[in-house]
Amino acid sequence: MPVIVIANPKGGVGKSTISTQLAGYWASKGHKVMLGDADRQQSSRLWLSLRPQQAAPIATWKIGPDYIARPPEGTSHVVIDTPAGLHGWRFSDVLRLADKLLIPVQPSIFDIYAAQDFLDKLAEDRKLKDLQVGLVGVRVDERTRAADQLRGFFSRLPQPLLAMLRPTTAYAHMAAHGLTLWDVNPHQVEKDLQQWEGITRWVDSA
Repeated sequence: MPVIVIANPKGGVGKSTISTQLAGYWASKGHKVMLGDADRQQSSRLWLSLRPQQAAPIATWKIGPDYIARPPEGTSHVVIDTPAGLHGWRFSDVLRLADKLLIPVQPSIFDIYAAQDFLDKLAEDRKLKDLQVGLVGVRVDERTRAADQLRGFFSRLPQPLLAMLRPTTAYAHMAAHGLTLWDVNPHQVEKDLQQWEGITRWVDSA
């Protein structure tokens, strides 16, 4: 059962957007998807509550009588959305569940430094040495100097750059209705679907 964790200790970088979109992608393929929300703000759980009944179903984890969160029976694919400031034993516990880690990064010097610090901490944890890590640029306007700066940062890292997602209001509009790129007319989001191809190939690879 593949488990993808979306994490970055910095807030507001698009973790919930990436998490919900990825869950929607897997659900569109007929997988039994669980979207877990480890963030106190519960943005992903709110998104699930807005998801229409006719859309491909996505579950969330169930809390048992022992207060331990578990995937619903039959779950085949798991996406976990994490909060800003995740650190310490909770940080390690969540990441040790993961087969792969997606790190979204926005094109600003503050986000770049925060991402570098996060990657340094990952490298220090020997128990995570086999964890596959992928990078995603978020809200990137390719015409800007900030986008060039972000690409330069990514080019110096050993982890693969999977996508540079453009700034668009489409994600906000879809989130307001519990939808993803794979729930709407593909002609309306053709460019965005193309940008996601690197991410989807990576999460589907062994």
